[in-house]
Amino acid sequence: MTNFDLLFQPIQIGPVTAPNRFYQVPHCNGFGHRMPQGHAAMRGIKAEGGWGVVCTEETEIHHTTDLSPFLEGRLWSDDDIPALALMAESVHRHGALAGVELTYNSHDASNLYSHAVPFSPRSMSITGGSGYEPGQTRAATKEDLKDIRRWHRNAAIRAKRAGFDIIYCYAAHNMTLALHLLSKHNDRSDEYGGSLENRIRFLRELIEDTKEAVGDTCAVAVRFAVDELVGDAGMESNGEAQEIVSMLAELPDLWDVNISPWKNDSSTSRFEKQGFQETYISFVKKLTTKPVVGVGRYTSPEAMVSAIQRGVLDLIGAARPSIADPFLPTKIKEDRVEDIRECIGCNICVTGDTRFVPIRCTQNPTMGEEWRRGWHPEIIPPKKSDREIMIVGAGPAGLEAARALGQRGYNVILTEARREAGGRVLLESALPGLIEWRRVIDYRLTQIRKMPNVTFYPSSQMSAQDVLDSGICNVIVATGSTWRRDGIGRARYEPITGHNIFTPDDLMRGKLPTGRVLIYDDDHYYMGNVLAELLAQNGCEVTLMTPAPVVSFWTEFTLEQFKIHKRLLSLGVTLLPNHEFASLSPKAVTVINNISSAESTLACDAVVMVTERIPNDKLYHELKPALAEGKLESLRVIGDAEAPNIIAQAVFSGHLTAREFDEIIDRDETPFRVERVGL
Repeated sequence: MTNFDLLFQPIQIGPVTAPNRFYQVPHCNGFGHRMPQGHAAMRGIKAEGGWGVVCTEETEIHHTTDLSPFLEGRLWSDDDIPALALMAESVHRHGALAGVELTYNSHDASNLYSHAVPFSPRSMSITGGSGYEPGQTRAATKEDLKDIRRWHRNAAIRAKRAGFDIIYCYAAHNMTLALHLLSKHNDRSDEYGGSLENRIRFLRELIEDTKEAVGDTCAVAVRFAVDELVGDAGMESNGEAQEIVSMLAELPDLWDVNISPWKNDSSTSRFEKQGFQETYISFVKKLTTKPVVGVGRYTSPEAMVSAIQRGVLDLIGAARPSIADPFLPTKIKEDRVEDIRECIGCNICVTGDTRFVPIRCTQNPTMGEEWRRGWHPEIIPPKKSDREIMIVGAGPAGLEAARALGQRGYNVILTEARREAGGRVLLESALPGLIEWRRVIDYRLTQIRKMPNVTFYPSSQMSAQDVLDSGICNVIVATGSTWRRDGIGRARYEPITGHNIFTPDDLMRGKLPTGRVLIYDDDHYYMGNVLAELLAQNGCEVTLMTPAPVVSFWTEFTLEQFKIHKRLLSLGVTLLPNHEFASLSPKAVTVINNISSAESTLACDAVVMVTERIPNDKLYHELKPALAEGKLESLRVIGDAEAPNIIAQAVFSGHLTAREFDEIIDRDETPFRVERVGL
């Protein structure tokens, strides 16, 4: 037995057998019922990559639990069976089991599409997608609960007909009716409220109904959140969660356990590290003989084996690691651990769901493109010519372009002005909490070093003449971007000048201000708040100002905003939303409230501008005449040098460039397939 053979042992789950211990737990993806072919192809790739169980996202069982605007699965009627059958078939094709997470959400279902009245334990405010939807639910009567049980049973039967092997009863993520009825705040006076035995009744009935309906051939799983991380105000893993598991211990065929809500379950690497949920979920296996699966953003096979050997888990659950590398199990089995694209825990994948678009990944640029572009994470078309390529710039875009072109078989010269590869990722990964982002560099450099046809030249500043003198006629410019110092961005179009103005580039290169520092964040993602944390840790008195109504607005979509605010406040950072600059002076700044227009003056020794970036595209423009004169065969600018964006987009840009090299691109044609409604 090798070190990792334990991970590849089959395991019985009720009437079905998983071929190994790798379990892709249910996760959202932005495809949902609207794009079934994209969804099926994405899940099928994971099964091909060795995941023994591959599950859907949450799948609505009835129109009264309509999760719009989110694009989830749907089993409202028999008409929905074929779309989900596509996914089950794509998973079975590679010998894996297919699981479906049936959901009936209560006040989290705003029913914007169906206009139906949602049900909850009592009449309560609807949270829905925004968390602040107007309106309330109806208190579910006993007759309503009986209806919901029937709808769940019907959906389970449909799921069985669609070919699924594992059927979920879902009580997690602070979304589902089953979980809300479990709450100690359930104040119903009937047999579904009050005592724990009463509050557990509905979940017990769902499990029993599902087992009766499909348990002869399908396993029945329970997904249960054992802790809400709010102390005795919610579910606690050292409290009622243990009683609940004890009371239902042998009823389901599988326990899928995690923490709630989603922002805790899918916490970013900035706030939680590998295996972080073990503290909460480790009790479950002590209370049941049934297999237990849990998550913790495991990417290390040693950590996976340890979790099983220590009796924490039977199966290694994953969402994000399976997105970053669908072939993670195969690479472990083939003793190619160094080839794993380890998840960096940035939650860009989550934004597929929260922004209602197909899933994407910083590490894996093929994620979400399996059907529409025909991209495979491990296979790429071979080269079409013997043309040599020079890539100038070894940031995320340049590294991915070099790696993918090298995989195709082209001879590639990769140059970098600095001594180390990585570009912005090298600098950003050194900021507080972002060290795992360095995996973007490490994975690509590891692959490039294996390729004799890719040569890397660090400390090589390239001028246009240097490029032309090389004799290489195909050039890709990936020279990144530079943060603006003048404050121009979304909120202001006129530059602002003053003393002691810093940029993120200054801080990331070790040039830090001192004293009272105002950070002006018109970027709205992670940079402003990470720099605030950096400066606070270095003794500065920090104010983080933004023209947006909320500090770090876009981090809401990566599930980080609450934790960011909490950390900044704990560090003494002052948060100042809805404000812009009026003027700067050497020791003060005048700011204006963009709602009331009221001005105020803040004592200030330095300002950090986090607004827009300027593409470093000078080399590209200097080389364009050579292309027109025939001295170059091709010239392309990619990544931030083309248009500054997030790291995931830079990696995607590099990968797209490698795929399109030597291809004829018709700019009038959509370069990917689109799923359309058949009429």
